[in-house]
Amino acid sequence: MRRVKDGDCCNCPEDLSGKIKGMPLLVDGHNLIGHMPDLSLADSDDEAQLVFWLRKYAMRKRGRQVVVVFDHGVYGHPQQLNGYGVECHFSTSPRDADADLIRRIRAIQRKNDWQVITSDRAVADVARACGIRVLSAQEFARRLHLLDQPVLAPDHKPGEQSLSPQEVEEWLRLFGVNPNDNEA
Repeated sequence: MRRVKDGDCCNCPEDLSGKIKGMPLLVDGHNLIGHMPDLSLADSDDEAQLVFWLRKYAMRKRGRQVVVVFDHGVYGHPQQLNGYGVECHFSTSPRDADADLIRRIRAIQRKNDWQVITSDRAVADVARACGIRVLSAQEFARRLHLLDQPVLAPDHKPGEQSLSPQEVEEWLRLFGVNPNDNEA
């Protein structure tokens, strides 16, 4: 039996500390799917759809490691969804995803480096008791959907000067636009 070190909340031997830049995420997969407005737990490929979103997130966050845990998939479901910063795990009987998540949470060595994504009270309580940050599945789903929003460039970049109204009118005339034509 391994001796419990300071900061450990259990005696699990597995080290899930991660060595990829950025705060790694441990995601309660089916819990998150339930909060995604465009995904449904009834879909046969709901896990693959979520993994697509998580890959997009990991790639935007450069080097972000995402570990997602699902309850057992549909019979014959392709379990090889790993890649692009996302690592998928399907819990097997008799353990469900919540028990697997709790085991993984307790095994994390570098607790300040990780964040757990779940709205499951039992999973969140264990994570908090271990000193790991928790973000609700609902809030993380909102953040994932922000990835589809266009990135708007600021109106002015540092060092740029705005055009005066006279300069704007001059450019409009140069391009054959009469600024007075649009007035009501």
